[in-house]
Amino acid sequence: MQGELNEIVPLNSRQFAIAARRLADSLAYGTDRSPFLGSGIEYVQSRQYQPGDPVRSMDWPVTARTGKPHVREFETPRRLPCYLLIDTSASMLVSSQRRSKYETALLVAGGLGLACLDRVSPVGVLGVGGRDFHVQPSLSRDTILQWLLSLRKFGVDEPTTLSRRISQLAPTLLNRTLIFVLSDLHDPQAVTAIRQLNQRHECIVIQLRDPIEDGLEGGGILRAMEAETGRQIVARSRDQHGDQPALERFLKRAGVDHLVLRTDQSWSALLRSFLMSRNAFNRGAR
Repeated sequence: MQGELNEIVPLNSRQFAIAARRLADSLAYGTDRSPFLGSGIEYVQSRQYQPGDPVRSMDWPVTARTGKPHVREFETPRRLPCYLLIDTSASMLVSSQRRSKYETALLVAGGLGLACLDRVSPVGVLGVGGRDFHVQPSLSRDTILQWLLSLRKFGVDEPTTLSRRISQLAPTLLNRTLIFVLSDLHDPQAVTAIRQLNQRHECIVIQLRDPIEDGLEGGGILRAMEAETGRQIVARSRDQHGDQPALERFLKRAGVDHLVLRTDQSWSALLRSFLMSRNAFNRGAR
């Protein structure tokens, strides 16, 4: 287990919660946030009025056209529960920017969690680093804010456990679930575990990258120590350039939606565009 925990300091707790709420509002902008009508919000059909039908369900245009009273029927929405798998491992803290991959992941997780609540989807979270952090899906906004603030504390020696945690989580998911993976994907077994998980659930991978991970300019060899395991490694810049395209091809063939968020770029609009283009929240309502 990691040693003493440190805390993210660029934003205080209140500012951090506000930033997550603003991101959630951005992600929800333009989506259907209508109040419930009857037993649901999605129109299915009109039928003739039967004694006992509520007056508010009357379909007045059809009634006027046919001369017979009709009511509108709506389909009850089924919301997918949502799980946020947040990578708390040491490699997420390696940063050449003001905001690390880890802090970016927490902001994204907070925005996604609050946006899912706006869609009436229960939200759970699972840490995929060294600490045991698991919050069952809930519709409580306070619960989301509590785990967000709790995860702002980090350890500098946590290993990555993404593939193992996915294997542990999968058997507990009895119903189809929307799963966001927020990680730098440094676990070599992770993409295979994600592919298997996506066969029964709906997985979205948001990969965090720092510009220093794009490889060294030119050729050469870098001798270093891996932050999460302490083992000595030898990295070649051309190897690093080749890994990312292969990973992207693998996830595409597996049918897993994948977005790369770089810490040196503005990413909120990119994230919103990505989610709207794949209609993640609307698909979760069916």
